[in-house]
Amino acid sequence: MKASSKKATSRKRKTFYITTPIYYVNDVPHIGHAYTTIAADVLARYKRLRGYDTFFLTGTDEHGQKVQQAASKKGLDPQTHADRMVAAFKELWKRLTISNSDFVRTTEERHKRVVQEVLRRLQETHVLYTASYEGWYCLPDERFWADDEVVEGKCPECGRPVERISESNYFFKMSAYRDRLRRHIRRHSGFIQPESRRNEVLGFLERPLEDLCISRPRARLAWGIPFPFDPDYVTYVWVDALVNYISVPGYGTDKRRFAKWWPADVHLVGKDILTTHAVYWSTLLMALGLDLPKTLFAHGWWTVDGEKMSKSRGNVVDPNAMAAEYGTDAFRYFLLREVPFGQDGDFSKPAITARYNSELANDLGNLFSRTLTMIERYAGGVVPEPHPKGVKAEDRRMVELAKSLYRTVGSEMDRFAFHRALREIWALVDFANRYVERSAPWDLAKEPRNRVRLDVVLYHLAETLRILAVYLFPFMPTTAQRMTTELGWATSLEQALKPQDFQWGRLKPGRPVQKGKPLFPRIELPQTLPERETAAPATPSKESVMELTRTEPSFISIDEFRKLDLRVGRIVTAEKITGADKLLKLSVDIGTETRQVVAGIATKYAPDLLIGKSVVLVANLKPAVIRGIESQGMILAAGDKTVEALATFIEPVEPGTRVK
Repeated sequence: MKASSKKATSRKRKTFYITTPIYYVNDVPHIGHAYTTIAADVLARYKRLRGYDTFFLTGTDEHGQKVQQAASKKGLDPQTHADRMVAAFKELWKRLTISNSDFVRTTEERHKRVVQEVLRRLQETHVLYTASYEGWYCLPDERFWADDEVVEGKCPECGRPVERISESNYFFKMSAYRDRLRRHIRRHSGFIQPESRRNEVLGFLERPLEDLCISRPRARLAWGIPFPFDPDYVTYVWVDALVNYISVPGYGTDKRRFAKWWPADVHLVGKDILTTHAVYWSTLLMALGLDLPKTLFAHGWWTVDGEKMSKSRGNVVDPNAMAAEYGTDAFRYFLLREVPFGQDGDFSKPAITARYNSELANDLGNLFSRTLTMIERYAGGVVPEPHPKGVKAEDRRMVELAKSLYRTVGSEMDRFAFHRALREIWALVDFANRYVERSAPWDLAKEPRNRVRLDVVLYHLAETLRILAVYLFPFMPTTAQRMTTELGWATSLEQALKPQDFQWGRLKPGRPVQKGKPLFPRIELPQTLPERETAAPATPSKESVMELTRTEPSFISIDEFRKLDLRVGRIVTAEKITGADKLLKLSVDIGTETRQVVAGIATKYAPDLLIGKSVVLVANLKPAVIRGIESQGMILAAGDKTVEALATFIEPVEPGTRVK
């Protein structure tokens, strides 16, 4: 019996449960919705690849006053309005190749039953009470605020006007769980991520915690889930919405299923709903006697060309349009490669075009195309057999690099560092491109005596591309599928991929390849650039330089100097720009945001050595496009003809500090 039990336990698959927020249906989906859902999809796909039994939940939040008003403006009943909005979300997720396991709607009976069961259990454990309440109400956030929280008559969260409301409601004794929640956060360092968000919540909990109003009078709001023990009230939309995380896995309805999936491994949310998840949801779970989720990760926001997205500005990014213009996989890649996950990012067409052309079309697409062309031309269109006699040190280095990705990419994915995971993958792409140039298969093919070596080179390139397809599958599933199909390896990655496919040597010789269209056709940029995007000015003549040396120095006033906004910046990421030997692309944290900066310092500094360095950034310099990449500032350095040193500091200084 013991042996049988142990054997059964060893066969049990590891589980992984990840959620997105459920999205409000008062309007159509935007880039923020897409960002969260793509990130969750990448994690879900990656965990499946690593052998986890994975459950990925997303859905829509369909009750509340905002939905009721949005429907009324269109002359629709709330349910009809919700049905139309849900169709838009589902269509987008299909377009973005989202692999969710389930899609929950808060108007579904399976969800309503659990919400009412939660309310009953809270009532039975005496953590609910009724009281009259008067306070400031924010309709967009559907949330009450105390007098000392309102800022000049506006909501402290969204900045929009609040209204005074007085009414009787049900309250949850949230204040009773403040100290317990603080202890949990301090004891579990990975519970709230990134660390800045964890500190934010701990700061919030330094103040007294108010009890939470969890009802709305039905006379004021009819569109909601009725209280099971008081039909005059409906459930506060945030309580209704948060319960989805346990209603779908089977809380109160399927003990075995619920035990399998709860607690959730990851709740992925935007930073604007951090408090509701970290505080409201956590204390509700404590009151229900349930474990808290293992990780709550709150990511940053996207601006557009340096400005906050808004309908009034007309700059809201439509993910459908971006997927249509650049391709779904390129859009997915850009969102997770451009900025560190957790920080704010800026979306611009020059930026996505630059990454598309440089990294996808040039680096990956060209490597794939030329490899298949060479196999067709020099090996009869089939993957050749690599003879051990033809293997050299450089081949072994490429194999070792491919094998090391299992550890390096895995480590970054576990830290939600998607940009660094992709950087590790691209290290193999870059190595393979250099390998092609150094091996020169076109020269090897000229001499029959080089046949053994040529076969080794072509096989190593083909197998490297197969390995790359496996690692890229979570990020760019359609591209990965095309790569493996054209390599003659697998035609259905969704079902076929297994953990052992990360291993070297899975591509068997003799497989026929079939080259198709380019993976990423280059996007042609306009030939004529605006004046501010032109190259550096012409070199001055010898005579003009001599004249300048005889001129008296030109002084500026203190008022002119004060026009410069010099800030301390901390370099977060640094990478070379393809085709520009002197240029690096940097992400620089200046406290309030992260700027993208192009700097001509590549001849002096290797990218990895710059990470974490403090620099001086000219923050109010007009943005310029350099080599197709927008530079949002300038870092200061010493040197005349060449860079000798970056301007930095002796003592540690916080990013964003003014330099004067």
